[in-house]
Amino acid sequence: MQFSKSTDYALHALIHLGRPELRNNVGIKELSAMLGVSESYLSKIMSKLRQDGLVRAVPGVNGGYELARPAEQITFLDVIQVIEGRQQMFECSNSSSRQHQLLGEEEEAGADSERSRPSGCLVEKVMNGAERHMHQYLREHTIQFVLDEAYKSGAWQTDKK
Repeated sequence: MQFSKSTDYALHALIHLGRPELRNNVGIKELSAMLGVSESYLSKIMSKLRQDGLVRAVPGVNGGYELARPAEQITFLDVIQVIEGRQQMFECSNSSSRQHQLLGEEEEAGADSERSRPSGCLVEKVMNGAERHMHQYLREHTIQFVLDEAYKSGAWQTDKK
């Protein structure tokens, strides 16, 4: 599994917008220069983030983008789902095979009923479980988490006034 470059740029753009020492909004020129990506490509990404309510566009000569909600309320999962989509990652494509049917059958009646397996493909259950764990992990990590880690490591200096 691999996330697109758009997800990478979206996360980095949000982290840049979340830096407290920057002014309230950042223009697309500054963002694209910071990320090393074309303005037109980044504009498409920012448009998706704006449509989903993660950033706000500030109009005018000194306009640009700003976070639409606090950095601690924007999760990695939010961003990934905006850019990559919200579809399920795994779909069992072998549902008509005998193997699939065997892995999905419930145990025969008369067997130890407490140990019987629920119906459904076991491969699909493992893959869906992995996806749930990944989603939980991404839900627990926010833009603010990355900002805090960057400041702790000395990557950026805080200029608290």
